[in-house]
Amino acid sequence: MPSASTSLPYPLGVTLREGGISFAVYSETADSVDFCTFDTEGLETRTRLSERTGHVFHGFVSGADVGTRYGIRVDGPWDPANGLRHNPHKLLLDPHATAIEGEYTWGQEVFGHDMNEPENRDDSDSAPSTPRCIITDPAFDWNADGEDRAPRTPLAETIIYETHVKGFTKLHPDVPEEIRGTYAGLAHPAAIKHLTDLGVTAVELMPVHQFVQDSHLLEKGLRNYWGYNSIGFFAPHGEYASGGDGGAQVPEFKAMVKALHQAGLEVILDVVYNHTAEGNHLGPTLSFKGIDNAAYYRLVEDDRASYFDTTGTGNSLNVGHPTALGLIMDSLRYWVTEMHVDGFRFDLATTLTRQGGDAELHSAFLTLIAQDPVLAPVKMIAEPWDTAGYQVGGFPADWSEWNGKFRDDVRDFWNGSDGVLGTLSQRVLGSPDVYEADRRSPLSSVNFVTAHDGFTLADLTSYTQKHNAANGEDNEDGESDNRSSNGGAEGPTDDQAVNTRRDILRRNLLATLLLSAGVPMILGGDEIARTQGGNNNAYCQDDEISWFDWKNADHELFEFTRVLIALRAENPALRPAWFRQAPDVGGPDTVAVDRSDAEGFTDADWQNPDARSISFVLAHPGSDAFALLLNSAENGVEFTVPAAPNSEWELSLSSDPEQSVEGDVTTLIVRGCSFTLLRSRAG
Repeated sequence: MPSASTSLPYPLGVTLREGGISFAVYSETADSVDFCTFDTEGLETRTRLSERTGHVFHGFVSGADVGTRYGIRVDGPWDPANGLRHNPHKLLLDPHATAIEGEYTWGQEVFGHDMNEPENRDDSDSAPSTPRCIITDPAFDWNADGEDRAPRTPLAETIIYETHVKGFTKLHPDVPEEIRGTYAGLAHPAAIKHLTDLGVTAVELMPVHQFVQDSHLLEKGLRNYWGYNSIGFFAPHGEYASGGDGGAQVPEFKAMVKALHQAGLEVILDVVYNHTAEGNHLGPTLSFKGIDNAAYYRLVEDDRASYFDTTGTGNSLNVGHPTALGLIMDSLRYWVTEMHVDGFRFDLATTLTRQGGDAELHSAFLTLIAQDPVLAPVKMIAEPWDTAGYQVGGFPADWSEWNGKFRDDVRDFWNGSDGVLGTLSQRVLGSPDVYEADRRSPLSSVNFVTAHDGFTLADLTSYTQKHNAANGEDNEDGESDNRSSNGGAEGPTDDQAVNTRRDILRRNLLATLLLSAGVPMILGGDEIARTQGGNNNAYCQDDEISWFDWKNADHELFEFTRVLIALRAENPALRPAWFRQAPDVGGPDTVAVDRSDAEGFTDADWQNPDARSISFVLAHPGSDAFALLLNSAENGVEFTVPAAPNSEWELSLSSDPEQSVEGDVTTLIVRGCSFTLLRSRAG
């Protein structure tokens, strides 16, 4: 048993001890490391880490305790041409810090100079320029006022709601003003009520790891709203804490998770482990660069001053090195064990599988997660692409993936594009063309028609062109191919016919999403017709463009979405867990896919560019059956209604406000660009 003043090389970061702390940090290339504490006046005290085990520097720091502000200074070679960027004049963040205070102050020492020049090694930090780490108390009473229990919602019953901690409540009239836009705001009963009334089962939070504001945005008077610029993989972003960033962000985040759990809602984090805020060779030295540049980042083999980049941000984390990979794994386990989160969505996950260059199914990253008992119970979701490759269908069977094919094909179908009926059918069935060959179920597919990156649902049906002038890039940023439709007018209009068409199209898209096999994900605010004014790249709009406009919420669309979600939740035929077209392989769910005349499709039918109508009869033993009739043609189509499996067909839901079903229906007109859902109730 080590004495209180003994330091150990593991765990990395701060470990509280009697009379002080033990601290450990990894660096193969450093000569020395100082642990630096700051008093209330900013006076710095340095303690040299006196011990070294392998490549881990460690030591005991007397007097450091909960609330202590600190950083580290690392001395060693300055040789950027060989990937070495040590500079003891730079105060660095602890990679394992659990709270970070302050924002980085940009200066000319970061941009405008060639960071390969040795004189830049002597740039000293002014007092406010670098944030400070804070030692936090890990204690939290998860069982006060009721035991915290992870909902562990099965994937087949999961409905994800992608949202932003700040934007969701910043303008919410029923959330107290002092906590709007914070973790406490999201935990407020009014915020939770919206989620539970809607019926979603999980909130997927856009990045909440501590991130850095971008210099080029600040120069334009803008801010990084999305947060895909991480620097602290263990620290909740301080700006989202109503109690300030002085350490209160940790218990406030935990209290938010507990409140959401008590409401039956899971918490999934959108995590950015593929790169950091330090950027390329011209970027700032905030942490990893100055500790061990080559261990944490992939460097170009024949130019060690440059960074391998498949993220479009200037750098990629070096997941082929045990240190960078260990950092990711430690972070994931921390958020599960200490913060009680229920899953992760990995931004640009394909980059994390690139050990040598190519994406690898059996990469160390995927292998470590697969065998980790802490991570086994939680949801793993990949954004299965990066700037160098598109890997939908390329992740392990126990992962789910953002299915960009679903988004594109569903948009194309409802826009009346030619020749997409065959691919549309695959998307409704859970994308068996992507997953079934590897014996993966529809639950591998996270289906979405909109996400934070791109148009909202309201804008997808109101604009044919992006309107990103507010971003300050001459409308050149953001995707130009949006597969969108404005219904006959660009942007807001008083034309009732145009608005009616838009309302119908929104319902078509939501219904296709929520009635398809797979795991549906709704972009937060789509259920109330949230608009960004046609901005499809609002990453830098920390303002009313991005924040939820609760005063102008579309309550009828909310109710429609709520009914759709309830139908899915209550009826197993609408949420199959396995292969719909091969029940003998994996499950009892069945589907019949037919033309509008109730005949099966031929190869010629699938290849017909003008085919725009299709029916699905969805069944599950002992449960209600459903007939989903889709028509994206401009004209009405007469459907021959298949024989009802149970009782007579009745109208369940339609985007056509005039649709009706009476008696034992054998044919039914589905009007142009609309859907109808029929229900046959089990006895």
